[in-house]
This record gives sequence, C-alpha cells and structure tokens, in this order.
Amino acid sequence: MINRRQFVSLAASGAALTSSRLGAAPSQAFPLRRPAPAARTYHSLALEQALADVAGTIASPKLKQLFVNCLPNTLDTTVDFEMIDGRPDTFIITGDIDAMWLRDSTAQVWPYLPFVNQDRQIDLLMQGLINRQTTCILTDPYANAFYKDLTRESYWSSDEPSPKPGIHERKWEIDSLCYAIRLGWHYWKATGNTAPFDQRWRQAMLNIEQTFKAEQRFDGESDYRFVRSSPRMIDAPVFEGTGRPVKPVGLIASAFRPSDDATLFPFLIPSNLFAVISLRQLAEMLDALFDDRAFAQRARVMADQVEAAIASAAVRDHLDFGKIYAYEVDGFGNALFMDDANVPSLMSLPYLDHRFVNNEIYRNTRKFLLSDSNPYYLRGSAAEGQGSPHTGKRRIWPMGIILRAMTSHDDAEINQCLQWLCNSDAETGFMHEAFDKDNPAEYSRDWFAWANTLFGELILKLHRERPALLKQHF
Repeated sequence: MINRRQFVSLAASGAALTSSRLGAAPSQAFPLRRPAPAARTYHSLALEQALADVAGTIASPKLKQLFVNCLPNTLDTTVDFEMIDGRPDTFIITGDIDAMWLRDSTAQVWPYLPFVNQDRQIDLLMQGLINRQTTCILTDPYANAFYKDLTRESYWSSDEPSPKPGIHERKWEIDSLCYAIRLGWHYWKATGNTAPFDQRWRQAMLNIEQTFKAEQRFDGESDYRFVRSSPRMIDAPVFEGTGRPVKPVGLIASAFRPSDDATLFPFLIPSNLFAVISLRQLAEMLDALFDDRAFAQRARVMADQVEAAIASAAVRDHLDFGKIYAYEVDGFGNALFMDDANVPSLMSLPYLDHRFVNNEIYRNTRKFLLSDSNPYYLRGSAAEGQGSPHTGKRRIWPMGIILRAMTSHDDAEINQCLQWLCNSDAETGFMHEAFDKDNPAEYSRDWFAWANTLFGELILKLHRERPALLKQHF
C-alpha cells in the first residue's frame, strides 16, 4: 500500500497511464493520475481491458479523466494481498487512513465484482476480503474499523472502553455487519464458490445474529457504550456513550451512522432496511451451504420482525409528500426527517435492493430528500446535493450526487449529476469526501477510495444502460 504523502505526490505530478486504447491521449488540461504500473498495489487485466473499452466511448475529456483515475483507485492504491496458510487474505485501507472499514472495504471492491469470473486476480481479491472480514467480525462484531496487524494498539486507545489490539475504532454501526453479508452473498451468487464459507465464517455470522439480537433491546439495555474525548458532539452517543432511550419495537439500535457520526435516535432506518435485506441473504446461504435450517429460520424471523417494525414505527405521513420513511426513530413516536450522503441512506435504497425502485414509499421519500424540506439537501452556486452532519452545513458529498444518479431513471437528472461531478473535483481528477457548495476548491480528503470507485461504478452502469449519456461533453 502507498501512504498518503505518496498518493498526493503521484496525483500532483500526474504520474500516469498513457494508452492509445483509451480512445484519446491524456491532455494537459485533464491528465490521468494513476500511479505507474510498478507502484500499483494490485493488478487486474480484466479491469484494465474494461477501463480501456469504456473510456473509448466517453466523449468528454473531463469525464474520461475522472473515470480512468477513479475506477481503479482501490486496486491502484489501497490493497495489501497475501496468501496465509494457503488461503487468500485481502486487507484494504480506506485511503488516507491506514485502517480497513468493513463498510468501505466492501464498497471499494464492489465495482470489480462483475469481473470475478473473468480474472483469477479479482476472484482471489474477493475471497481474501471475505476471509479478512471474517477475522474482523470474530475479533469484535461491534467494531467498524481494523488494522491488518491484530496486535497493533488503537490510535483511539483513549476511547472508553479502549479498543482491543487490532481495532482502529469501535463504533457500533449496523451496516458494517450488513456489508460483510452483502459481499459474501453476491460473491457466492456470482461464482458458486464455497471456499470462503467455512465454519469460521459461520461463527462470524452467529456473532452478527447475536449482536443484532442484543441491539433489538428486548432483553433490556445493551452492554455497548462508546465515549470519546472530543469537541465534536457527534463523535459519541449521549448519556455516557449509551445513546438516547429507545422503546423496543423490533428495530435494531445503531450507535453510529455510516458516516461514523453518532445517531440522534438509535433506530437508524436505512441501516435497519439494509439489515432486512442482509438477514434474508444470510438465511439463503445458511440453508444452501450448511443445511442449517434452525439458524436460517432465526435470520428470516428477525428480518420479518425488523421489516414489520419499520412499517409501524418509521413510515410517516408527510403533508407534502405522502407516506415517507423517517431517517431515525426511537420507538416512542419521535422521529428525525433527513438523510445522510453515506450508504446506506434513504436515497440509496434501490442501489441496495432493486425492489425499492417501484416502492411508493421510497418514491415519496426521494421527492422529500430532493426538496428544501430536507435540512441536508444543499443548494449552492457550484452544485446541489446531499450533505452530512459529518462535514457541516455547507458541504455537499460527491457520493450523494453519485447515488442520486445511480438510482435515477431520468436522463436529464443523471446528466445534471454528471455535470456537477465534473465541476466539483477542484481540478484534482478525483472525487472527495465533501466540497463547499459554492467553492469546490474547499474540500475534505484528497484520497477517499470509496468515493472514487463508486464514481467508476456509476460510469460502468451508464455504459451498460444509457451509453448515449457518455457521448455528451461536460
């Protein structure tokens, strides 16, 4: 893996891929800023071929620059792969932080999954990540981010309770565990390969079930708590790190959002919807791979229970939009109406499960999310888009714009999103965490691999489904 200083140096110098297969040579105005082949952390011939094929269909030099820089960014800069006792092991940092998030690592490799049957290197990458995530969940199912060296002391060792060695931080987020199931299920469906799904994996899934069950709070308060000394109020839950009170209704409590910000009300609805999807995927795997009918049935029952609780506690009538999903609830009747640019979000639900595309509640919610009724939908002179409390009141997340485009069926809306993305990279050739709505030169995170590869995934999707949009200039 390269470090942050090396990445910034490579990007600034325009270290480079130059190939006539891209359909046009890199221009001085829009340089391609990949590390030289010898400096890349992982290689895939199938991805390189797809990169060239798709880039050759993109008319806009700016859009082409972003695509070729961004899609391979995870492979180019974040992978630490090795064989351990004959089994692949893949550790993937998030970018400018040398730790692996369960969420980010799955999302970072997600655009490469379609190539898994074309390239042995991609197959090994996926198997290795499943194996590494299994190790992480067995280490601590409440933790969200880990080090490769499981003896390394945490950077956040002053948190209470202090994370055990090998854990970067212990922020309890439902989606972390859902992402591990998502990767495993889709890999299995794509390949039929059962090698990563051994008894260690099954035990990790038991850890997930037990954690979800504990956080439904039917047996009383959770033992989980998280305290951090910080001037940022969203860095830890209130009430000595235990969070606001909840009334057990079947939902799973989450101390943190996918943004790593503390929840306001612990029942985070996008993550609970993600849990419903993941539990049903898990049940299918348990039936097919382990013939474990009892465990599979418990997963299905929990999924049904969470889904019913969402319908009763989180679907609300809005005066202007009809029935919509709340973002967070507490089971007592209190609710928060907003969204966050991270995934899972309310906007991203069809990205997680295509069945939401024609869901009336989702469609109503989407209209709310793109309106001035949503406090974190920001309009500026540079762009419009979803923000996040994580980055304040003025910053838009490219990730939110990308997910809006990926879940849209309107060419004009998608085209507008592409224009905003092309206009907001601050001439770096990469996506960022967030940028000022009026001045994209003010942004956070030079090296955020998830946002980069998600942008690449958007272009791959448009190439398959709406290729005419790639022939426009931005």
